[in-house]
Amino acid sequence: MRWALVKVCLAVTAMVVIAFAVPLGLVIREMAGDRAFSDAERQAAMIAPTLSITTDREELTRAVLSTEPGDRGRLAVHVPGGGGPLDIGTRRATPKDVATVRKAGRASITEVTGGFALLQPTALGTGDIAVVEVFVPEGEVSHGVATAWLMLAGVGLALIVGSVAVADRLGVRMVQPAQRLAGAAQDLGEGRLGTRVPEEGPTELRSAAVAFNSMADQVVQLLANERELAADLSHRLRTPLTVLRLNAASLGEGPAAEQTRAAVQQLEHEVDTIIRTAREQRPQPQGGQTGAGCDASEVIRERMGFWSALAEDEGREVRLAGVDRTVRIPVARPELAAALDALLGNVFRHTPEGTAFSVDVHHSGDAVIVLVSDAGPGISDPKAALARGASGRDAASGSVGSTGLGLDIVRRVAESTGGDLRIGRSVLGGTEVRIWIGLYGSRPERGRRGHGRRVGRRTGRQRRKEPRTTTGSGAQH
Repeated sequence: MRWALVKVCLAVTAMVVIAFAVPLGLVIREMAGDRAFSDAERQAAMIAPTLSITTDREELTRAVLSTEPGDRGRLAVHVPGGGGPLDIGTRRATPKDVATVRKAGRASITEVTGGFALLQPTALGTGDIAVVEVFVPEGEVSHGVATAWLMLAGVGLALIVGSVAVADRLGVRMVQPAQRLAGAAQDLGEGRLGTRVPEEGPTELRSAAVAFNSMADQVVQLLANERELAADLSHRLRTPLTVLRLNAASLGEGPAAEQTRAAVQQLEHEVDTIIRTAREQRPQPQGGQTGAGCDASEVIRERMGFWSALAEDEGREVRLAGVDRTVRIPVARPELAAALDALLGNVFRHTPEGTAFSVDVHHSGDAVIVLVSDAGPGISDPKAALARGASGRDAASGSVGSTGLGLDIVRRVAESTGGDLRIGRSVLGGTEVRIWIGLYGSRPERGRRGHGRRVGRRTGRQRRKEPRTTTGSGAQH
């Protein structure tokens, strides 16, 4: 496409240059000839006053030699007479041409050896017609024409080169966005869902890039919605399952109670299987990209509104802080909602009824920190709790009873932004789960990645604002 545009521009510019340069060159040549013959007419008119006074040879000879063309041998006078024609000066025109001009009474230009001869008729006092001949060399007729033609050729060549350069730049400006769009379409087709196209270039290609990015966002959203149909079973079913499990625990002993508890356990197992399957089949965006992002405050307020109803039923005190302003993070809305539901679901599953919990959002220059804290008993081995995603076993008791996917979901969300997940002791006395979400793909300093340390770079004022955490606290899974 680029070279085709260059070729078209080259052909069009060349035709325009030829269409203007060739006629202009011919006009310049005609103007040079007209200027030479006009000078010749002026020189011929210089001898006319002498011819009107006398036809004496000596007088005419002195008059001819006194002029510049006569002195250079370019002027001749042909005077008719009874004893024969009188020719003064250097003659180049033939007698026939002279006789023709004398008879016609009009000036004429005839071609002679080495140039052209201007024959100008002049009336004598006797009534006869004399002919003044002025020789114009061929060099004077074309004087300056070659230089003008060279200048025209140079200007035409410069126009062609300039047009080719401009066409090449325009071609690059058009081709590069088109190539990026084609490459992005190929990447998206290969499953790299984070691929986007810079919205630049000509208007049409910018519109195509906007449409492509919108389509890619919709594809990501559709896939996220599809995953959510399965993965959100953990959010929609865990709450009633938690209530059923708590109610089943209060049924006492007996076959019906055991059957109910077994049914609840089986249902939880099936839900865990669905969650695990959805998690394993989840397509991951390429390059650590997480989609279009979302407002963390809005998502947290929405999910807290969902869980607050169950908290009220169980007599739990709930505190929410730091969500009074918009906090944009590079995490898709369904991903953040899944992570929050996993943590809040763990609070309800692994702490007694009436246990208070809180969610705090802290915003620093390069990161957003979400703290989920509770006043429960915590766990003794935080590292094992973080390892549950791999083992699928309860870290505290070693018994099977957890999918191990709760913290794994949260950890993947945090690490997709360059952040991490940590657990520690909360100010409420129980577990604190800290989600470090990078805003620009940056990661915490390696020397500060231990549990209970500060995440990333913080100012002293920001350190004082954040709750203290220490090693040895627990977290739900």
